[in-house]
Amino acid sequence: MFVRAYLRASTQDQDANRARDQLTAFAAERGLHVAAWYVENESGTKLARPELFRLLADAQPGDVLLVEQVDRLSRLTTADWDKLRGELKTRQVRVVALDLPTSWMMAAGNGDEFTARMFDAINGMLLDMLAAVARKDYDDRRRRQSQGQAKAKAEGKYKGRPEDAQRNAGIASLLAEGRSWSFIQDMTGCSRATVAKVAKRAATQRL
Repeated sequence: MFVRAYLRASTQDQDANRARDQLTAFAAERGLHVAAWYVENESGTKLARPELFRLLADAQPGDVLLVEQVDRLSRLTTADWDKLRGELKTRQVRVVALDLPTSWMMAAGNGDEFTARMFDAINGMLLDMLAAVARKDYDDRRRRQSQGQAKAKAEGKYKGRPEDAQRNAGIASLLAEGRSWSFIQDMTGCSRATVAKVAKRAATQRL
């Protein structure tokens, strides 16, 4: 059985490899070996994740996609989750998550056909449920954050996100070299609005 482990963290300052030992131990307890690792720092709300889709491109029918929690795989909207589930089904990839015990049988590779189909159906239903819970948790946190910021602004206490001075200095250097905005976005991972802000600041300083 070929096990492909997927590790994800939302931001660059988080450790995407945090659960590697836990997944390795889970596989070893079942006499399995994690044959391939796919690690990235991308938001789970994005469907377009390079390492996730590299895993899917590499996968063969019957492979296991091993994750620590369902929310490592998805914090997607319903529409995007349906697309990802469709890819998993088409490629016949079995999702095993440590927080979804019904999925553990997928890593066992035994049992009669009827039992396997029953667990597959139950696992699919619970997987959908946990994906929905993960998205709701994300939406709730964003709403609370927005409410907190609105309150702080009303009280004159909100100063916004601290500027990433080192990154912006790098953007300014690339602009000075004549690099295109698209190139700078690709190199730094920043938004076009951030490039525009740094460019405007640089232009003002030259006046």
